[in-house]
Amino acid sequence: MTEPMTFRHTLVFDLDGTLIESDRDLARAANRLLAERDRPALTLDRVRSFVGDGARKLVERCFEATGGLPASLDDLTARFIALYEENIADETTAFDGVHETLTALRAKGHRLAVCTNKPETATRRLLDILGLADYFEDLVGGDSLPVRKPDPGHILALLDRMQVSPKDAVMVGDSGNDIFAGRDAGLKTILVTFGYCRTPHEKLPADAMVDHFSQIPDILAQFSQPHRKAGTNALDSAAPAP
Repeated sequence: MTEPMTFRHTLVFDLDGTLIESDRDLARAANRLLAERDRPALTLDRVRSFVGDGARKLVERCFEATGGLPASLDDLTARFIALYEENIADETTAFDGVHETLTALRAKGHRLAVCTNKPETATRRLLDILGLADYFEDLVGGDSLPVRKPDPGHILALLDRMQVSPKDAVMVGDSGNDIFAGRDAGLKTILVTFGYCRTPHEKLPADAMVDHFSQIPDILAQFSQPHRKAGTNALDSAAPAP
């Protein structure tokens, strides 16, 4: 008996908090920049809560939290990026299960791409260092286009370049930016619960949630069944994480 055909999705992944755990290196760069401006250091948890809207917004939030902007935000952002890129992957790693799951997804014929608010050059460098670059056909960063998430145009431009219809794609991310951008672009959405989300997970309109990266293929299998809605919690919608 032959196995039923499974629909081949195009998966669009966020980067920080979804594919990689990068908060320690981001926090180190942020605190080096703050120290240069005679500002107090911020805790890892505080910096983590600022991640997700791109380098410029992270820098703005760090300085607002320590007394306000002392100089041009453009200049501070450029300096932050330079400091960050000096030690971009000292403590950054892919989340558990990422390599194995991406390998399995590619083997099943799914197409993979990245849509992140992180600058494109830093994104490409990180993916290369962490051995993730070859999984992805294409990517857009936060400075690749005039718009970025939560604007759906960020995702739509990537899909247009890949010649993929939104109805055939799924957005995978850890924050409201990812879920709202994906929804508004017409994609199914998967929320990972282990990232840097500032919004309670249950308040986001994701089509499904997973607590471990390895659960994503089970969600896709449910998305492939048109008369069955994927669960909204990993305990209901996917096999438990190993």
